[in-house]
Amino acid sequence: MQRAWLSVLAFVFLSGICPAEIRASKPNILMIIVDDLRPQLGCYGHKETYSPNIDRIAAEGTLFENAYVQVPVCGASRASLMTGLYPTANRFVTYYSSVNIDAPEVIDIPGHLKSHGYSTISNGKIYHQKEDCTNSWDEISRPADFRVYLDPEKAEARAAYEYEDVEDDAYPSGKMANKIIKDLQSAKKTGQPFFITAGFTKPHLPFIAPKKYWDLYRPGSINLAKNSYAPKGVPKQAMHQWHELRKGYGGIPAEGPLSDELARTLIHGYYACVSYTDKLIGDLLDELERLKLDKNTIVIMIGDHGWQLGEHSLWCKHALFKTSLHTPMIIKAPGFKGGQRSASLVEFVDLYPTICDLAGLNLPGHLQGKSLAPVMKDPSIRHKTAIFARYHGGETVRTDRFQYSEWKGGSAMFYDHKLDPDENKNEVDNPRYARVVERLKGLLVEHRKQL
Repeated sequence: MQRAWLSVLAFVFLSGICPAEIRASKPNILMIIVDDLRPQLGCYGHKETYSPNIDRIAAEGTLFENAYVQVPVCGASRASLMTGLYPTANRFVTYYSSVNIDAPEVIDIPGHLKSHGYSTISNGKIYHQKEDCTNSWDEISRPADFRVYLDPEKAEARAAYEYEDVEDDAYPSGKMANKIIKDLQSAKKTGQPFFITAGFTKPHLPFIAPKKYWDLYRPGSINLAKNSYAPKGVPKQAMHQWHELRKGYGGIPAEGPLSDELARTLIHGYYACVSYTDKLIGDLLDELERLKLDKNTIVIMIGDHGWQLGEHSLWCKHALFKTSLHTPMIIKAPGFKGGQRSASLVEFVDLYPTICDLAGLNLPGHLQGKSLAPVMKDPSIRHKTAIFARYHGGETVRTDRFQYSEWKGGSAMFYDHKLDPDENKNEVDNPRYARVVERLKGLLVEHRKQL
């Protein structure tokens, strides 16, 4: 890739093209990260969720059906994807993970792009830790707190949800979208290639959105999780008490299951927040088109991890189940067909090399992922045979069909996603799968050696 770029520069020099024209030839990049977003979207086949603008990106780009994060918690997941490094037992472990502490010598995505002439602007929640990699950005804009209530009583009670009859920009997410629109307008004037991020916090708790997005859904039509019970034979290490919801917000029982009414209300709030964020994403897409920047702009739309809505008796993330690890990934890029879907296994460490590939930049030597550009050219190809994740001492390997997780002390779980796609029965001790389990154990061993 570097040799190819040097060839381009040589051509430019000999042909007399000016540096401004070189800058203009680089693709712009708009990266959208949505907090706590599970792939419950129209384009992923979930018609109960209203997401026309994210669906629009999918119609114009490549949708990755099997995209998985490295860690099912904000801080560690974001640190991993922004640096292109896998987590280890001592790196990117928790909610509080920091690149500055765990990988201070590594150049991250915006730092690499900035060194190649890109304007880099961080909007919203990109890193979990505000102090991470600040030198990589030309500008950082982040609201002080995403828990903004308009109803004082809701604020005092620290309610898990709120819906007021207000305009989109009454809440921080709407204000951020307006700011990004101004960033795009400024970028159009300067002509400098840009890397602009949109870090939307909703649908992260609390589920707060303007009332019109709540009104998109009828409470009676909202379905509860069909497997609201722990998997049969699941080890205790795989479960958690969803304290983020229980201890963080009022009106939530301290223990035990939620009532059906409360569960439906929370799911309703989650859906409303997804639709709210979807509308704001649409505003950004519309502005790209109005400014005629859309034809030369890479658009990346991802969540930072999955989320449970009552599956396995769980809420929030913090688990090694598919519901915590699976998240949307959609990439639209100039020169690639739209409306494509890939069933190939991909993981978030693949994003950094993909961005480099699509932008025509050299790949830093530390990267541990693999570019998705070949998959975007031919969605039928097999990108990887196995992908990896970890959380709180547990490690997971996933193949096209199977997922195996293990913890220190010998606890483990195994699922056959062809026969049990919702992971309702742990088959780790089933003799039928003994050889498969041993093979997956071996893959984890080899993965550790490579880190």
